[in-house]
Amino acid sequence: MPDGNETPVTLKIISQMAEVDAAAWDACAGPENPFVSHAFLSALEDSGSAVQSEGWGPQHLTLKDDSGRLIGAVPVYLKTHSQGEYVFDHGWAHAFENAGGHYYPKLVAGVPFSPVPGPRLLIHPAANYERVLTTLAAGLIKLCDMHDASSVHVNFLPEDQWHALADCGFLQRQGQQFHWQNDGYETFDDFLAALSSRKRKNIRKEREAVAASGVKIQALNGDDLKPHHWDAFYRFYRNTTDRKWGWDYLKRDFFTLLHERMRDKVVLIFCEYDDQPVAGALNLVGTDTIYGRNWGGHARFKHLHFEACYYQAIDWAIAHGLKRVEAGAQGQHKIQRGYLPSATYSAHWIPHDGFRRAVADFLRRERQAVGHDMEILMDYSPFKKGE
Repeated sequence: MPDGNETPVTLKIISQMAEVDAAAWDACAGPENPFVSHAFLSALEDSGSAVQSEGWGPQHLTLKDDSGRLIGAVPVYLKTHSQGEYVFDHGWAHAFENAGGHYYPKLVAGVPFSPVPGPRLLIHPAANYERVLTTLAAGLIKLCDMHDASSVHVNFLPEDQWHALADCGFLQRQGQQFHWQNDGYETFDDFLAALSSRKRKNIRKEREAVAASGVKIQALNGDDLKPHHWDAFYRFYRNTTDRKWGWDYLKRDFFTLLHERMRDKVVLIFCEYDDQPVAGALNLVGTDTIYGRNWGGHARFKHLHFEACYYQAIDWAIAHGLKRVEAGAQGQHKIQRGYLPSATYSAHWIPHDGFRRAVADFLRRERQAVGHDMEILMDYSPFKKGE
């Protein structure tokens, strides 16, 4: 794919992460976000969690220069449903189907089952960033044509890549999550001191209630994690998915592979009562952020969810000098616990002219509504006004 005087590059589709060298992939992905690492993505595939039979057919894009060095990549999946994405397009699917179209298959560029913002067009730091990005974007469009897919959805990408894909003809969508920012706090009490008196008292009461309940809480990382911890956590995870969705995206083998390949990036908040596991919260850690992912439990203790998912993550972030806690999708109750609205971004390629116009109009109105909602929600910030 030569371009003037530039050296030629080669775009290739691979159907499994095992086809690409892990170090070469990670050189493009970077160390910041563990979810786009070769270890995480390959664990999803090798465990049977993100595979064709589950409606996630890997179609990853790779880009090499004339020396054979990997300079760009995109994790891409051919989808036959819209589950496990967290950028909701079920209404789009129904509208297109009702108009006589076929919404599936579609293509999703992102991380299965993980509403975690991060790079989606992975670019080697020594490569020509703009050229690689536009080549990968063109590759996504060609992949859409090749599969006769209805659309391409690049989910939870950073704002700069969001704007760059808009320049390539992708439609822009905006959502929101709730993130905690570390404003140089040295202790949890430093964080509490930044809050209004009422919110500070509420959080202290919640933490005190959990401490008085007899629940023992450990933050397990690396070699502290043992097989019995994963066995218990998988039971918690299944309880949650069975109760809420009836669809357990992650197979038990995924957690075994997560342990084998990247346990140093895992923080499992493990809760016991009378020496019996009762709840757990799974987090992954990047260079400056701890990401909350899955929660579940058998027994209900008042405020334990807030303690395990939100306050323990803040404790870890402060102790390890991390800048942020990203606590996942949804949940406006997070605001009063210090997690403020943060914009998320997705980009969408729709080749059908009529459908594209309809979606573009919807997204224009939705972006306005999301922006308005974020402004309103910021009024509920628990932090002292003017600070």
